[in-house]
Amino acid sequence: MPRRSKLYREQFAKSGDRDKRYSVSEGVALLKTVGAVKVENKKGARPRKAFDQTVELVMHLGIDARQADQMIRGSVSLPKGIGATKKVIAFCPDELAAQAKAAGAIEAGADELVKKVTDGWSDFDVAIAHPAVMGKVGKLGRILGPQGKMPSPKSGTVTPDLAKAVTEYAAGKLEYRNDAGGNIHAVVGRLSFGVEDLQANIEAFIDHIRRLKPATSKGQYIKKVCIAATMTPSVMLDVS
Repeated sequence: MPRRSKLYREQFAKSGDRDKRYSVSEGVALLKTVGAVKVENKKGARPRKAFDQTVELVMHLGIDARQADQMIRGSVSLPKGIGATKKVIAFCPDELAAQAKAAGAIEAGADELVKKVTDGWSDFDVAIAHPAVMGKVGKLGRILGPQGKMPSPKSGTVTPDLAKAVTEYAAGKLEYRNDAGGNIHAVVGRLSFGVEDLQANIEAFIDHIRRLKPATSKGQYIKKVCIAATMTPSVMLDVS
């Protein structure tokens, strides 16, 4: 087993019972305590820069990820936001470009934007597409697909309501999908958030995923849930 850093080991010592599953409120409070651990730098070392750590939730689901009808994929806006904005572009008829930009898109349009992305530009987080231009956008699948940015009706990024979609995603609306192991990863806020705000986001996301249980999924659906900040060990949650 690789040697852990001093910071990790000190955090691990403060992270309570590693096998215990905490209520959401207890788990969040513990995570904030663990995340507040400070370690003195070695003599002569550069001081560590303080930063607001991202809090991520991981759910292990009782699904067969090989089956298309058991894929869990979509998008959701959390009640307290996630503490970050996103760069959004909009593929749309040129006459709708001004509307999309007014809603927060950093770039909008059809042919010129498709060419820009084809030529290698990728300085954006989310791509929204109007159905009218999907014939052109579809050609970008080999580029945007591997980046996780290809517009999709399932995630709500192919829509005629450009302004609403751009506004929501620019404000931090989440896209999610299960991986090959049946896990879903989602950013649910920042460590600076209050316990109640993080709890609200976590519970909202879990409830959202719970409602998506596939009819063909048998047995226990939500098998394991844990949260962790950027620089902390994980904390398991009891969501039964």
